[in-house]
Amino acid sequence: MPLLCLDIGSTWTKAALVADSGDLLGTAQHPTTIPEVLRGVDALAERLGAAPALACSSAGGGLRLAVVGQERLVSAEAGHRVALSAGAKVVHVSDGLLDTAGVRSLRAATPDLVLLVGGTDGGDQRTLLHNAGKLAAARTTIPVVLAGNAAARPEALRLLHGRKVTATANVLPDIGELDPGPARAAIREAFLTHVIGGKSLSRSPRLKRLVRTVTPDAVLSGVSLLANHNGEDTGSVVVVDVGGATTDVYSAVSVADAPRGAVALPQDRRTVEGDLGMRWSAPGVVEAAVAEKLTADVAGLAEAAAARAAEVDWVPQGPEESAVDMRIACLAARAALRRHVAAVSGNFGPRSIGALVLSGGVFRHAASVAVVEQELRADPALRAHLRSAVVTVDREYVLAPAGLLVEAGHAEAATALVGRLLA
Repeated sequence: MPLLCLDIGSTWTKAALVADSGDLLGTAQHPTTIPEVLRGVDALAERLGAAPALACSSAGGGLRLAVVGQERLVSAEAGHRVALSAGAKVVHVSDGLLDTAGVRSLRAATPDLVLLVGGTDGGDQRTLLHNAGKLAAARTTIPVVLAGNAAARPEALRLLHGRKVTATANVLPDIGELDPGPARAAIREAFLTHVIGGKSLSRSPRLKRLVRTVTPDAVLSGVSLLANHNGEDTGSVVVVDVGGATTDVYSAVSVADAPRGAVALPQDRRTVEGDLGMRWSAPGVVEAAVAEKLTADVAGLAEAAAARAAEVDWVPQGPEESAVDMRIACLAARAALRRHVAAVSGNFGPRSIGALVLSGGVFRHAASVAVVEQELRADPALRAHLRSAVVTVDREYVLAPAGLLVEAGHAEAATALVGRLLA
């Protein structure tokens, strides 16, 4: 039986009808109908045909997460990297004992969730318990995912009594051991329980039953599947998704190439650049291009970027305007990929990047992305990483649906679906 895979975004809701075999039977999109997103979902279901539905969502801004840890280079860094692998946008990281100013800074970041970590199992409890007490005393209702020292968990839960808390296994159970899985699952569950229901997306309980995960987490699963599509031969995969407000970069290494160690990067990770985008954040692209010396030719580009930010639903008319859009997208992709490389310390496994996937409407609707590929390969900060990469475009937007299929236990269909990117 076919499955209808839905991605409910802030602007567009996208749908893919996928057969048991992984064949793509049809795709469609509809403007997201906030405040009742199910109207758009039902319209897509009517267009593509009735089928059991799976959905992910980033409507309302996605998942904003703050990490509170013990030591930046150990607990806080481990928690930060777990959050990246969970598809969250990390908006705040603190380490050590929280004070009044630290709580104020955390609240100012307006997170949807707090990931509270600290100490190995049976190790130091003081920092975790102090921070739990500070969060409990703060005038905030932000849900907490508790993933620190297991020995301190009962007391931390007592301190946080009355708050929305999800307790899970320690992200750092022992020195030299990082265990991101339980925390990642808890972040996802907290997102579905507390965030989706609190963003005024629908009055119907059907939405909570429909949405399985946050969109970036679904995409991360699809990227990870792609990295392991041909066993050990695929190497690492990087996806650059240029949107209207942000540019997201996802990367995953194959299981064989996965790094090890207490604060080693997880196999899949994501970075978000909120100043780089095609419409709302187009001026930020020009600023980044100048600051990072990506190009000496910005004449007229600043004016075009400002116009796009002022009219975010503007659509280019004719080849000249489309060429300017592509120029902005190219600079956004370069800046975002440079930052991602720095964030992951350039660690793409022993064989570097095997496949680079360009995503986003500007790339999907372009006749050619050759100019983007040329600039990315020529960039001094990226050249070594892309020397053997195959560059492709996710024209059918299959990564999020593939991640949803994996989540629902349809691994074979998901594998066939992502294989379309490598065909």
